Amino acid sequence: MKMTEIKALETKELAEKLETEVGNYNQMKLNHAITPMENPSQIKAARRDIARMKTELRQRELNK
Repeated sequence: MKMTEIKALETKELAEKLETEVGNYNQMKLNHAITPMENPSQIKAARRDIARMKTELRQRELNK
């Protein structure tokens, strides 16, 4: 997910999307620990997406 897509979302939608992504990330980590994934770089991409979302939420919080 790109920053332009993240900035286009409403704050409430972004918070919901963040919760969903964190859940998916934790599930991917658990599944990868049990049986290795074909493409483990998905874990890295998910972690970065989560960081982008948290950054945008924090910026919105500070700009209020």
